Amino acid sequence: MKTKLSLAVASALLAVASSANAGISIPAGDWTVDIGGNVNAFYIHNNSSDSNAVAGGLANTKSTTSSGSSASSINTGLLPSWLGISAKTRENDLDVGWTVSFQPGASASHALSGGSASEFRQAFLTFGDKSWGSIKLGKDLGLFGQDAILNDQTLLGVGSQGLVGAAGGTTTTLGRIGTGFLYADFTGQIEYTSPNWSGFSFNAEIAQPWSAIGPASGGTASTQKQPAFEGNVNYAWTGDFAGKVWAEGYTQKVDGVTATASGRGNVWGLGGKVGFAGFGLTGYYYDGEGVGTTALEFQAFSPTGGRRDSNGGYVQLDFTIPGVGTKIAGSWGESRLDLASGEVNPTLVKKNEMWTLGAYHPLTKHVNLVAEYSNVRAENQVGARNTSNIVDFGAILFF
Repeated sequence: MKTKLSLAVASALLAVASSANAGISIPAGDWTVDIGGNVNAFYIHNNSSDSNAVAGGLANTKSTTSSGSSASSINTGLLPSWLGISAKTRENDLDVGWTVSFQPGASASHALSGGSASEFRQAFLTFGDKSWGSIKLGKDLGLFGQDAILNDQTLLGVGSQGLVGAAGGTTTTLGRIGTGFLYADFTGQIEYTSPNWSGFSFNAEIAQPWSAIGPASGGTASTQKQPAFEGNVNYAWTGDFAGKVWAEGYTQKVDGVTATASGRGNVWGLGGKVGFAGFGLTGYYYDGEGVGTTALEFQAFSPTGGRRDSNGGYVQLDFTIPGVGTKIAGSWGESRLDLASGEVNPTLVKKNEMWTLGAYHPLTKHVNLVAEYSNVRAENQVGARNTSNIVDFGAILFF
């Protein structure tokens, strides 16, 4: 379970770096090469006082092997440090491009235990034209849950440490993943993006399918016969009252739920964001069956193959102080997982919930200082609960 989540949340969202800065552009013959990314690191202090059994709970528990309930680490946040290289050109009336990226971890394990973790999260090519849209082939962030994570305040910070950041030695923390939305994850895909029609656009993709997995699911990794299908529709507008709304969906047949059974996961989501006079308000909700919690197809099925229902969402309010530029933000969200029909599993997670307060200050054009407090609660099916209080501060630099 820990390995699965570590891989799942070792994410990076180059779109954020690209939107913050144009990167370093280099003309190279017919190509324009862009180098961009970020470097970040945070001091993280976690305090936990409970040690209840919550399978899939994202609150850290009190250590049973040490004398205290606290843990400290120096770690990257939700965004791993990131180096991305992209290039684009125009050939045969087509816009052609490619992107490859590398994510080194800022935290370290002892060299005898494997040293620092690193990831390769993007490798894709694109071609298209603004008259009819574009095609992307390769590995990139998936569609379902993409807008939810891109608009999450903890994207520039830490949020929940979850199961992968209690004492360092990991690539990223969890942010709000699993406490308000399902993780989009980086996956192989063939995606079509439509043109922008006066603010309206849509995306559709065939994606690498996931196997059912989890400490209480009964599912095992297996070869999947069919791909996953994901899509979203978006409408964005500008002006004094600017904003965006979106709807999204995901479906996949999942083989290997049990030794003899398969199942299907379906989920939909709705979200929106508006801004006015320095204030921003974001809301998101999802509802599905057979998709699990935290990551797609994680704990999605019972040991006998029954589908578990899940839902969740988050709300976020932020304000940017005029002249200073500091953004003050607060958010609350939860993700819920129900037992399958007839299932008895008292230690399975029922709810992961998190409150976060944060301040994000632009020290320079490229450097942001960050301070956050998060309260994370994980509850099992019979009401036993674990609670983590997490304080972090650090900096993130975009280039």
